[in-house]
Amino acid sequence: MSETQPMIQTQNLGKFYRTGFWMNRKVEPLKSCTLEVYPGETFGLLGRNGAGKTTLLKILLGIVRPTSGSGLLRGQPLGDRRVKQSVGYLPENPYFYQRLTAWELLEFSAGLFQIPASIRKQRIPQLFDRVGLDKKVALKKQIRQYSKGMVQRVGMAQTLINDPQIVFLDEPMSGLDPIGHYQIREIILSLKAEKKTVFFNSHVLSDVEKICDRVALLDQGKLICSGSLDELLGVTETYAVQGKGGDVGQLQPYLTDFKFESGFWQGHIRGDYSQFVGHLAAINAQLISLKLERRTLEEFFMEQVQP
Repeated sequence: MSETQPMIQTQNLGKFYRTGFWMNRKVEPLKSCTLEVYPGETFGLLGRNGAGKTTLLKILLGIVRPTSGSGLLRGQPLGDRRVKQSVGYLPENPYFYQRLTAWELLEFSAGLFQIPASIRKQRIPQLFDRVGLDKKVALKKQIRQYSKGMVQRVGMAQTLINDPQIVFLDEPMSGLDPIGHYQIREIILSLKAEKKTVFFNSHVLSDVEKICDRVALLDQGKLICSGSLDELLGVTETYAVQGKGGDVGQLQPYLTDFKFESGFWQGHIRGDYSQFVGHLAAINAQLISLKLERRTLEEFFMEQVQP
């Protein structure tokens, strides 16, 4: 597969259901969705509850059939069985056979992928190390005794058992404590470092901002926008600055939102930041921090989905 060929490609993809006693009410969770995801990208799909994120993900996986439009996964039509060998999937609320241990579950999953026993023997312990699950627990404790965070870790290990080229994650941080949240985020970053293609839905916008190469925003089934964070948020030349000392009268002309208290000052630089920094030594002022600012992904999200 060419690196320039999209790993995921959809064209006017849509889905509707008929509900109600007489099946006379039409519900359309996805409307004419067109997007592309390229090999090695970490792609974040954003949207409020009911926006159509999970519907799109299930269509891409071949779990749900689209009503309209078309799509390709690794260059093959959606639902092609040959592609599934190279796909990993973690649903939002994974459910496993409760009386299996984690080790037994991964053995079972590896068998479905026809992974040789010699490879399983090495890969399963490596996956438990990777997701932060104690091997003694994995061998002896049944999944029904696991916490939400432990189930999520097992789910991530099961998702990676076949060493997939493309990984689909549906709200992978949902309901996790801070440690579990951090560990899942680090696993996604490690997949990114390995040049895996990662497609995930999330409500945790701060994580998306740190992890993703590109994002798309769904609202009421419609794809509102997609692109890199620089394309969507912009790269401004507004610098926030903090420092101490110096002549207040000579600082103020360079700064907006200027504040001064107990010898410390802060504000936003007008014009060229390098000229301002060079001026500080002349007025006996010391720079503490200088940071380029732009809108956050949360601010952008709220602007786009406000009713």
